[in-house]
Amino acid sequence: MVVDSSLQNQVGYSLYQFAGKKVLITGASGFVGSHLCQSLGTQGAIVHGVSRSLQSNDLSYLKWWQIDLGNITEVRELFSIVQPDVVYHLASVVTGRHKLDLVLPTFHGNLTSTVNLLTAATEFGGCHRIVLASSLEEPELQEAGAIPHSPYGAAKWASSSYGRMFHSLYKTPVAIARLFMIYGPAQPDINKLIPYMTLSLLQGKAPKVSSGRREIDWIYIDDVIEGLLALVRVPNVEGCTVDLGSGTFVSIRSIAEQLVQLLNSEIKPLYGALPDRPPEPIRFANVAHTYKTLGWKPKTSLEDGLRHTIAWYKEYLSKSLV
Repeated sequence: MVVDSSLQNQVGYSLYQFAGKKVLITGASGFVGSHLCQSLGTQGAIVHGVSRSLQSNDLSYLKWWQIDLGNITEVRELFSIVQPDVVYHLASVVTGRHKLDLVLPTFHGNLTSTVNLLTAATEFGGCHRIVLASSLEEPELQEAGAIPHSPYGAAKWASSSYGRMFHSLYKTPVAIARLFMIYGPAQPDINKLIPYMTLSLLQGKAPKVSSGRREIDWIYIDDVIEGLLALVRVPNVEGCTVDLGSGTFVSIRSIAEQLVQLLNSEIKPLYGALPDRPPEPIRFANVAHTYKTLGWKPKTSLEDGLRHTIAWYKEYLSKSLV
């Protein structure tokens, strides 16, 4: 990790070491969570993964817990047993859809779980850092009359607000990572845009997409993991919110064209085959603020990230066909 010299000049500055530390990760079986578990395992951390469904593995550094984060009794029991040094709260019900029937699932899956986790962590104490994963769908704090554009966005916005409140009132060591559009190898939801387009092209099919005009801040998974680690390693970031993104816009159409080019494919994506999503706030990451706060900035170019992603899905397909 590159560290800003202004951070190094702080009195008593030292990077937090994960070796031997107990790290609790909710949503550990998800895309970001699984990559984070692996990274922490290589650094000697004792990882406790939380998942909604029963998980198992033969990794010496990883122990799985199946609990309902919406149940405060179960969350308190988990903290009592694990007594984590670090917590990453990545578990989330993720959907940008606007239907009424998503209000309660996103409320309980995102807000209730966060409040329960913050309550238990504060009651038991002993945590060096608690990192909450927030979303690019959350309105900016300084936006006048800011209104979330989905039930998911509202629940994540409220969760971040609770995180800031717990830090302000109870000195809970919370830091918040606002995650932008993450892509990369081993993304389990193959209906996400980049896995879907990549697999379609590899299988000789024309991917169906929208007009492709939507511009997005894309960020490679390895860079996100380094940012999440920095939020624990770097001192004096409690109460801070930092953006983990590239700081640039790239349209869906441009992503599609780059994938076609990298695969040397003659297949043309079917633009307009799917409707465009309703208008949403367009924002990119404030990487200058993140670098000043954490000494972190993304290192992986979009072309390199797409190459790594393509290579992984090529291998994935070859194994699935055996």
